[in-house]
Amino acid sequence: MIPRYLLVLSLLTAACSANSADPTATTEPPGSTTTSPNSTTTTQPTEPSVFPAGPIDSRGNTIPPAPTVPTTELSDEAITAIDRVWGSLESVATEDILAIGSTGDPRLGWLLADLMSFVPRLAAWRAIVEAFNELAGTEISPLFPDAPWRTMTDHMIAWDLEAPPSYADYKRQLFTLIEPAWEAFFEEDNRTIDWRLISWGGVFIDDRELGDLGPCDQGCIAALDDPPVTDAAGGDWYPDNRIVFAVEINGEARAYPKNMMEVHEMVNDTVGGRRIGMPYCTLCGAAQAFLTDEVPEGAEPYVLRTSGLLSRSNKVMYELNSQSMFDTFRGRALTGPLADAGVELNQVAVVTTTWGEWKAEHPETTIVAEDGGRGRDYPADPLQGRDDAGPIFPVGEVDPRLPAQELVLGVFAPTGEALAFPVEAAQQGLQRGDAVTLAGVTLVRDGGGLRAIGPGGEELPSHQAFWFAWSQFTPDTWLWQP
Repeated sequence: MIPRYLLVLSLLTAACSANSADPTATTEPPGSTTTSPNSTTTTQPTEPSVFPAGPIDSRGNTIPPAPTVPTTELSDEAITAIDRVWGSLESVATEDILAIGSTGDPRLGWLLADLMSFVPRLAAWRAIVEAFNELAGTEISPLFPDAPWRTMTDHMIAWDLEAPPSYADYKRQLFTLIEPAWEAFFEEDNRTIDWRLISWGGVFIDDRELGDLGPCDQGCIAALDDPPVTDAAGGDWYPDNRIVFAVEINGEARAYPKNMMEVHEMVNDTVGGRRIGMPYCTLCGAAQAFLTDEVPEGAEPYVLRTSGLLSRSNKVMYELNSQSMFDTFRGRALTGPLADAGVELNQVAVVTTTWGEWKAEHPETTIVAEDGGRGRDYPADPLQGRDDAGPIFPVGEVDPRLPAQELVLGVFAPTGEALAFPVEAAQQGLQRGDAVTLAGVTLVRDGGGLRAIGPGGEELPSHQAFWFAWSQFTPDTWLWQP
């Protein structure tokens, strides 16, 4: 087996993760130039994801037209070339990689992109890029500073090329070579997932039992289970101007410090008598809270864990006991018994704000204890601006209506529309006293953060995320603009 520490090197240029949803039907086309239903201000839905000059990537570069794809099965030449590479994954020969490029089948670009994530030799990288360029008719440089792997995968996602036959089997062989625990995700009955969009995040699976305080033996992002908490006064260790992700359930409020969430990326906890799982996708700026106690009678609440995999830069979580993989953004089970049962976790609102503002408005709140119950110190800024320049993992094309990294509050209207409210503009509007409303959903401030209220006065599940993440998982989203 290839040593794991060598395999990790292959992602260093992209950085490790400190760590396709179905469109929702709309009652009015998102590109409508009329005021949206139930709107009390000039909050018009803007054009959906339209790319008149061709799709663009997260750096604003135009992605060239897609290559022509054969409609036939893989040729004998292609199968032979793939089998030679996959039969020698521990020491792939560059001539075998180049043979894949000479097959003339651009669908094999998916396999080349996957291979690049796991092969730690520069010579192999150069061969992969050369083969990809030959297949796709592109000119990606092997020395591209943001890593050719991301550029290749962005192209493949944007082109939406179909996967080659037996793609999941080839991917399983590659992925389970370095993380055998991923085998359960690839079982035959789990083939409803779109494996084209799944990539390795540079870390391994968190398969510790609930309540295990130890680190992962092989190096994972270890979830924080049932952490001890203090009252607001006892939370003076956390500076008032630092960010928290806060929830309020059945009258009980709790704050989770951002710096802790950047380290753990997942919390399983009880708030207001309800079990919740809170994944924080650092790569897409999204902290979400799922109710995990809505289970069949007699069953234990779900235990959420980080898989070490990504889907278009969104962390892929899974449920520990059933080994079921989830679409984290939508809370929908994609593989395993929970997918067979059609499980989609309900969410509660997460308010992103500062600790000072939250505790001022919620004086009875609790906050996670300073050491997280682990007797350790947490750095004030674990990521140190890692994502400031844009997504560091592949996302495909991006919706040009907002900058990729702009924060939005995402929410689904009771009538089904996906809605996005730019956070800064919404905050400014509310501070001026303006109504911020779209499709019957109105935003209000709470503890310095934002909540979404439905037309009947009910609170709706909502959370913040980078625009690229919200728009790619809800491509028909409406966008509020003042």
